Amino acid sequence: MHVTRLIAIRHGETTWNVDGRLQGHLDVPLNDIGLWQAQQAAKALADESISAIYSSDLQRAYVTAQAVAQVSGAPLMADAGLRERSFGEFQGQTFKQIEVSHPEVAHLWRTRDPHFAMGGSGESLLALRERIAQTVNRIASQHEGEQIVLVAHGGVLDILYRLATRQELQAPRSWELGNAAINRLLWTPEGLTLVGWADTAHLNQGSRDEIHS
Repeated sequence: MHVTRLIAIRHGETTWNVDGRLQGHLDVPLNDIGLWQAQQAAKALADESISAIYSSDLQRAYVTAQAVAQVSGAPLMADAGLRERSFGEFQGQTFKQIEVSHPEVAHLWRTRDPHFAMGGSGESLLALRERIAQTVNRIASQHEGEQIVLVAHGGVLDILYRLATRQELQAPRSWELGNAAINRLLWTPEGLTLVGWADTAHLNQGSRDEIHS
């Protein structure tokens, strides 16, 4: 069977998550709650059979992945293909700031225009979906018959959910993307299938469900 089991985890909380700032490709560290969430996720996966862990190379994801690696003993690899969507010149700004200074940008973003590349040099949703699909196919195809962990960002997890459920990029989101939540999917050469989503039983404090991480 050409099947790879995937455990996908969004990074722990950062102060910019709390503030509602677009992080994108900026390298923002975990806050104290985020570090605790990473440890809790690692403990929740302690008894899992994990062949490898792949993480975005941005530290908020990589430090979360390190916690899982320390508990599981599985090898950890950084992969820039798992980075968050780039928001170009708007990285570092809050949602409210963009709505005030660039209402036309805010409208295109809120309506999820698939062709719109935020901040000029940023990524469109179409480009993000293509990047994530290619990255997951490349990684998962190396681990057929095994279980691996992917640690990434809210935008990445959103795309994984849409790929697995065959939902369009502009479909309104009705699923959660909580920090350090555990999500499970199956990969085959034909695509992704959803197994379980937004498991936060290991967290006894609320995790922030932001639009972007």
